[in-house]
Order: sequence, then structure tokens, then C-alpha cells
Amino acid sequence: MLAHLALTLVAAVATGLVLSSAQPLAGPQSPLAMPPAQRPNFKSAVRLTTVAATVTDPDGHLVPALSREQFEVFEDGQPQSITQFTAERVPVSLGILLDASDSMYGRRIAEARDAVDHFVAELLDPADEFSLVAFNHRQQVLTEWTDDRTAAKRLLAPLKPWGSTAIYDAIMASIPLADSRHRPRAALLVVSDGADTASDTLLRDLRGALRRTDLFIYAIGIDSAGRRPINAAVNAVTLGQITDQSGGRTRIVHDTSEVSAALAQFAEELNSQYLIGYTSSRPPDGRFHSIRVHVKDGDYRVRARNGYVG
Repeated sequence: MLAHLALTLVAAVATGLVLSSAQPLAGPQSPLAMPPAQRPNFKSAVRLTTVAATVTDPDGHLVPALSREQFEVFEDGQPQSITQFTAERVPVSLGILLDASDSMYGRRIAEARDAVDHFVAELLDPADEFSLVAFNHRQQVLTEWTDDRTAAKRLLAPLKPWGSTAIYDAIMASIPLADSRHRPRAALLVVSDGADTASDTLLRDLRGALRRTDLFIYAIGIDSAGRRPINAAVNAVTLGQITDQSGGRTRIVHDTSEVSAALAQFAEELNSQYLIGYTSSRPPDGRFHSIRVHVKDGDYRVRARNGYVG
């Protein structure tokens, strides 16, 4: 059965990250694993599958104000009846993963810190919540879900980068406790300047695990010519394989000074998504089922997750 999960960023204590206010994953009895507070009721007791969809025109511009009647949803190629739909902005729980490996040292971490702080303080809707985690070859939680817009600046300030990069582990570690969010939509934003060089998690296993969630993933890959040699160059293809299947996307920039502009684009998308729900007649079977969202009457591109494990 499709688990309507989202992101709570939790993981083991990072021996290599100096973070004065960070906290470790406490295991199965962590407060993060406790039942979440009552969420806005977009879901129902029946087996509802929800899909966040972003629609763009041929030039890549966001397309707002489409109606329910203009959308079609197919599961395993079969048309589905849309039972819930909104074009209004729905609050989001956004988990932000910031690379704190050796290659982010100096100006890079300073500019990335400022960009994330501006994004949280100025661009996220007041109804949204966020969580922060820093990662190198391990992960460390800076804050659980919060709506305190001053938290990012305070918590990111003591970050001292070192070590290698384990993006897959950082994402995978979030999934088991993902259901503690308080908002209907769930997203993950990864900011990194290197390819994964240290994860125990395999890419195929991560992609399989994400198919059991409803979160969508954005990634900013910083392809800087001046990175430190400990990290390999960011792998845009691999990041795309993670983000695209979820309905998110990867944006490649060539310097940390460009991260703010990329974050502003993602914020605009968060403000312009459609949330679609349908109830499949298929019983739970533990198998992958494809999803395709289509807009009639126009030359539009739709980004939405491509399936789920039922």
C-alpha cells in the first residue's frame, strides 16, 4: 500500500560536522517517530494516491489556473477518476539537505548558507515548515520541523565543512521517520557541489525506497571548476534520476553565487503546483505501478512522480 510519507531529516551523529545546536537520531524511540499532529485533511480513509504536479509551457514558463477537467491521470496506462483536486497553493513541509563536505569549504559554504537563509526567511510561504540537515559522509540534524524563519541563519552559522559526500545515505536516512510532517505536501531540497563518493546506500535502492513515498525532490548541483580534489564533480545525470522520478528536478549551477537564483525558481514552483488525488481500485500488492499525468487542450509539459509501490 502506498505510504503517504514525507520528509523528516534524521540520521546518525556526524563526527566530522561541528554544529553546536545539532541533535542526533535517537533510534526507534525518537520523538520524531511519534504520531504527527493533525494535518490539513486532503487525504481520506480510503486508499487515496496524491500527486503534486508542475505544469509548464514549451518555453518552460509555469502554467497556473488550470481546471480539474483539463487533467487526466493514468495508472499503469488505465485512466483514473480524479477525486480530489486543487490549484490553490497547499502548504509544504520542506526538508533542506546542505552539503558540508570538504569541497564546500570557505566562500562556497558561506554563499550557500546565505542563499538557504534567504530562501527560508524570504521565499517560503508563511504557512510552510522546514527542516535542516547538514551532511558529509554522515548526516546531522540541525532542526526538526519548524516555522521559525530565523532558525536557518542561526543553525547554519557554526557549520565547518570537511569529509566526503554521501548524498544517497542522507536521503535514505530521512525516509523511515518521514511521516512526522504537519503539512499536506512534502519535498526535499538537496544542495551539493559533488558526486556521491561515500554512501553505503546504492542508487537503485534509494530510488526504490522513494517510490514508497509521496515526497518530491529538488536538487541544486554546483558544478564548480574550483572544487577541492576530495570530491568528484557533481553528477547531473544521477541527480536527475533521483529528482525526476519524484516530479521534482535538478538545476545545475556553476558557482555558489548562483544558488540563490536557483532557489528562487524552486520557490516559484512550490507556489504554482497542482495537487491531485485519485483512488485506485487495485488492492495492495507490493508492486510498482506507473503514474502519468496529462493536460488536455494545450502543448504542456507535466512533471509529477512517475509511479509508486502499492
